[in-house]
Amino acid sequence: MIAYRIEPLDLHAHLYRVRLRIPAPEAVQRLSLPVWIPGSYLVREFARHLQGLTARQGGQARPVEQLDKASWQVRCQGRAALEVSYEVYAFDNSVRAAWLDATRGFFNGTSVFLRVEGREDEPHAVEIRQLPRGWQVATALPAVQVDARGQGRYEAAGYDELVDHPVELGAFWRGQFRAAGVAHEFVVAGALPGFDGERLLADAKRICEAQIRFWHGRRKPPFGRYVFLLNAVDDGYGGLEHRASTALICSRRDLPRRGEAGASDGYVTLLGLISHEYFHTWNVKRLRPAEFARYDYARENYTELLWFFEGFTSYYDDLFLVRTGLVDEARYLKLLARTVGNVLATPGRRVQSVAQASFDAWVKYYRQDENTVNATVSYYTKGSLVALALDLTLRAQRRGTLDDVMRLLWARSGGGPVGEADIAAALKEVGGRPYTRELSRWVHGTQDLPLEALLREVGVQWSVQPPPWPLRLGLRTADGNGSVKVRAVMRGQWAERVGLAAGDELLAVNDWRLRKLDDLELYAVEGEPVELLVGRDQRLLRLRAVLPGRDEARANVALAVQEGAPAAAVARRKAWLGAR
Repeated sequence: MIAYRIEPLDLHAHLYRVRLRIPAPEAVQRLSLPVWIPGSYLVREFARHLQGLTARQGGQARPVEQLDKASWQVRCQGRAALEVSYEVYAFDNSVRAAWLDATRGFFNGTSVFLRVEGREDEPHAVEIRQLPRGWQVATALPAVQVDARGQGRYEAAGYDELVDHPVELGAFWRGQFRAAGVAHEFVVAGALPGFDGERLLADAKRICEAQIRFWHGRRKPPFGRYVFLLNAVDDGYGGLEHRASTALICSRRDLPRRGEAGASDGYVTLLGLISHEYFHTWNVKRLRPAEFARYDYARENYTELLWFFEGFTSYYDDLFLVRTGLVDEARYLKLLARTVGNVLATPGRRVQSVAQASFDAWVKYYRQDENTVNATVSYYTKGSLVALALDLTLRAQRRGTLDDVMRLLWARSGGGPVGEADIAAALKEVGGRPYTRELSRWVHGTQDLPLEALLREVGVQWSVQPPPWPLRLGLRTADGNGSVKVRAVMRGQWAERVGLAAGDELLAVNDWRLRKLDDLELYAVEGEPVELLVGRDQRLLRLRAVLPGRDEARANVALAVQEGAPAAAVARRKAWLGAR
């Protein structure tokens, strides 16, 4: 069996040592390290952290030849096992790569395990050894022979499975629960004293049970055990899905605290993240783009379907919070309004479709700059609104729901690869008519979605609120250190028309020092000329203009339950938000 051994080599130097044993190697054995990790669509060049690669066979050193940035080959003699050794620098405190210091270790297999080319489908084993005193192991990787701390041998059916199980190391908090009869484990590293682990377990259980019921009714899910790996840091947010686990990162202040009543906005955001990544267990890890039927770890894997796999997952993540009673209708509509406003405040929605945004993820979504808001649209946020529009359209026609579409796709594909034609066919079967027009306009076009009318059909009132100054002026800023720095200028809006640019510093208005953007109301009058003092490239500029009126920005949307809505609309809303 192809076998790895990984151990912390130097905590302060952030180095893992990895040994790889390859039985019966090829005469010229090729090895490579992935350049990306599935679920995060950017070439990240993990090989830049690999060093000291050597090889031996039968006790003799074998020369290692590097072929490109992430591939090597070793010329072997005979069929004796090839022993490869190398080190990996691990100082990426995210969910995507590897980390090691004196308090914690973490790694994804794509960052640390060389791929034995041509033998990916053979069984693989890994031994985790030499942990510091008091450290434990947490992973969903099947254990074969491990001690009480989790040190020992784990096995996988192939390379894909091996690298799809992140590993947490350290002296972390851990708790367990069962959802639909299946064991679930929650691991939290870095929590503050007073952290309410029991509440986190109880709330996560409600989400997990609801999603298992959504996909399978009373049947079991397609995994026998699931593990949440949560890294609590001073400031951070994100997650990465895997087939039987997820790696999460959040601000430790967002964790629930013992004795705390209600749920803070940060904790609700964390619950939405948990819901999102857990839903991915079905939607992207199993039900996945046809282009991802077999990952190519050496280059970009393109698909136009991230609007479905990420966007629809983003639709369901908060929806499950209201369906499980973790938030009420009013709070859910507030979350939804924020998403609607974010999309409407993005000029790039008129430039790029969500299908194009999916394909361009490799070069645009993960490489954002000051022009991103003008040139692109998020397949997460607009994709979630496409899901909302389709769901409400189906419900208004009383032929079915998006829930039915998702379950039909699962049943038809066997939980495997699908394409857009499959999605269209499922919509047609559930809705009783083709949805070609909607898919063309909403997915491949750049028109705004008819959300106001669709929400009215479920008794939700749409209103536009007075916009905050950044939205009103058409810019994004960063306040700090007593100054206002322009991060982005929206295409065609006031800030661009008067000549502001990303990187400018707004110093004063009408000769009054401007320390935060909200202070504009103190020094200027709507509809009257103002003079802005702007710092750019160590020079001072004076720009003269008239401030825009409050009604010029339409993106500050508020949603609320409509008082006196027709009974049929109320019934549809209750069915939508309370579906079981």
